[in-house]
Amino acid sequence: MREDNARTFKKRLKNGDRLIGILLSLPSPENAEICAESGFDWLFLDMEHGLLDYRAVQRMVQAAAGRCACIVRVPTNEPIWIAKALDTGADGLIFPHINNAAEAGAAAACARYAPQGTRSIGLARAQGYGLRVAEALERANKEAVLIAQAEHIDAARNIDGILSVDGIDAVFVGPFDLSASLGIPGKTGDPRVREAINRIREACGARRIPSGIFGPNAAAARGAASEGFSLLCVSSDSLLLGGAARKLLEELAFTRGQI
Repeated sequence: MREDNARTFKKRLKNGDRLIGILLSLPSPENAEICAESGFDWLFLDMEHGLLDYRAVQRMVQAAAGRCACIVRVPTNEPIWIAKALDTGADGLIFPHINNAAEAGAAAACARYAPQGTRSIGLARAQGYGLRVAEALERANKEAVLIAQAEHIDAARNIDGILSVDGIDAVFVGPFDLSASLGIPGKTGDPRVREAINRIREACGARRIPSGIFGPNAAAARGAASEGFSLLCVSSDSLLLGGAARKLLEELAFTRGQI
């Protein structure tokens, strides 16, 4: 894996490069290190639905060690959550449940230092624990990747406004919550869900803003890539572990109960 991948992630995202990530929900630096070593372009560190706290996020960012970008989905778009997630040294954020331009603008402002935003100045890992504050203030606004997650039918309806917000680098579709907002939870293949997803993707394409989506497996990711999504998150740590464990037991089924 290229050592400069984390530093060039934003440029590659903007260029429309196909970027493959995996969702990590378990607080394990070792899992982050294994995935970074395996060659993923980015890690989706999930504080919203996963078991990650700030300590776990920072340890996982350290474990990835610049081999791939670490993008944190904060649990809520409150200023303190946003600032502390960036203070870990993460390469960017996913803002959940962005449904309109006002919400996107408020979240982006919290993630950027003045004059572009209102992010509080700390002395944490991102600032070299106080040794590189000036450098952090100069570079953070340019380098942090800010991604709005569109996971409600209102986001699809308001996508043009969301895309007009300064500072939003990409939009990431949440198909499961999107289906729930339409009253058909889990039915991500329903035509109404597909129509909303396509509306988001096409609006992003028209503005040359990258779009991304989660796929539970390689087949889903290939399908999303063929549709034009470039920021792909494929499977998760728990899905991979559960699937591998089940497959192993199936392969050993003929020996079970025997000595």
